[in-house]
Amino acid sequence: MARILVTGMSGAGKSTVLDELRRRGRLTVDTDLDGWVLPDGAWDEPRMDALLAAHDDLIVSGTVHNQGRFYGRFHHVVLLSAPLPVLLERVTHRANPYGRTPEQRAEIAGYVRTVEPLLRRGATVELDGRRPVPELAGAVERLLRS
Repeated sequence: MARILVTGMSGAGKSTVLDELRRRGRLTVDTDLDGWVLPDGAWDEPRMDALLAAHDDLIVSGTVHNQGRFYGRFHHVVLLSAPLPVLLERVTHRANPYGRTPEQRAEIAGYVRTVEPLLRRGATVELDGRRPVPELAGAVERLLRS
C-alpha cells in the first residue's frame, strides 16, 4: 500500500475524488476540513506528522504552502489539473463558497499561473480533472497498489 497526496487548484476535483475513494472504503483525509490548515494557510505540521506516522495506507488531499515539506513521506503526489474556465465553472456551483466573488476568481487565476507550475514540478503523476470521477478514483487506487 502507499501514502498518496492529491493536490491541485480550487475546483480541480480533489474533494470529489476523495469522496469517491472514501465511498470505496479507502482511508482519506481532506485537509480543507477539520482544522488541518492553520490560520496562516499552512498544514498543522505536528498533526500531519502524526497522521503520516500512523498510516501506511492513506490518501490525503489539499493544497497548502508547506506541503512540499511532506513530499518525501508520500509515495505519490498526484496533481489534479483542469483548464481555468473549468475550474471557475466548478467553483461557481459547489457547496464551498470560495471562488464566487470576482476577487476570489482573480485569485484562482493568479494561482493557476503561479502555484500550479510549482505543484506540477513536485508531482509524480498528473491527472486531468475533467475525466470522470470513477476513472480518477481508479487511477489513484492503482497508485495505492504500485
